[in-house]
Amino acid sequence: MAALSSSPSLRHLLLLRPRLLLSPTCLAGSFSRRHIHGRRRLFSASSSTLTHGDAASTHGDADAVVDVNPPRGSRDFPPGDMRLRTWLFDQFREVSRIMAFEEVDFPVLESEALFIRKAGEEITQQINPLSFLYNFEDKGGRRVVLRPEITPSLARLVIKQGKSVSLPLKWFTIGQCWRYERMTRGRRREHYQWNMDMFGVPKVRAEAELLHAIVLLFQRLGVTSSDVGIILQPVLQAVLNMYSIPEHLFTEVCVIVDKLGKMTREEIEKELISTGLSSEAVHGIIDVLSLESLSKLEEVLGFGVEVVADLKKLFSFCHVGTHVRETPSRA
Repeated sequence: MAALSSSPSLRHLLLLRPRLLLSPTCLAGSFSRRHIHGRRRLFSASSSTLTHGDAASTHGDADAVVDVNPPRGSRDFPPGDMRLRTWLFDQFREVSRIMAFEEVDFPVLESEALFIRKAGEEITQQINPLSFLYNFEDKGGRRVVLRPEITPSLARLVIKQGKSVSLPLKWFTIGQCWRYERMTRGRRREHYQWNMDMFGVPKVRAEAELLHAIVLLFQRLGVTSSDVGIILQPVLQAVLNMYSIPEHLFTEVCVIVDKLGKMTREEIEKELISTGLSSEAVHGIIDVLSLESLSKLEEVLGFGVEVVADLKKLFSFCHVGTHVRETPSRA
């Protein structure tokens, strides 16, 4: 058999297609220009193509092709897109630095058990709590998963660090996540997520800091809207408690009311009723989330309610240097 270094045509082929699967027949002797040209056809962007593994099982079929598209739901970042992504991530990092957050990171591959414990919470929203996971068994027989979100990994690291870290902790992450779910416009199975997490900071102060970070980011990105709108879950929880809504419906209701302003009131009402809520509860929820002042919210929920007191404190923080409307259902 000829040495690899003695065959310029083979060296050229390896440089041209580094991941090309070579059969023993290919390694023997020299390569003609026609042979190399035929092997180039192994790669194709056609939708009716074979994977690398399939190509290897064709027993030397020169016409077998490999799909050069990324796996379904993922994407490539050629130079232009990569420059834009890097610029955006730099904005995330700069805002985090201004807010005195430290960067951390975690493995993309995690133990499956870490995310099974999240079953039933907001991440799962499906009949089968494991259906959204990219999970499999590795060669050592361990059940692993491509992380669908950051929070469980964050909690794992905090517990692992234990008393070796001092509070308060202010950490941020820009991480790649995977969810095997139905794709919609602008929503792929692979996404990147900017997390800012705090431990040992009073909850209202923490919420105010995060709102301030969002405003800083929008200013750096040139977003000119003067309002930051988020659904305040404590308000929604208080309203659900008023109507004795079961706890297991909270997440589903949150997802639906988050569409306020994006869908008509009639469409929102229809979706809420489909969850099993009564018409009275549906109208009550939407009416409360449409209130424009804390005083009106206080009339509905009652005076001295904790969520109202927290909102007053939150707005007092946010009025300094941020653009946050005093709308009780949304900050």
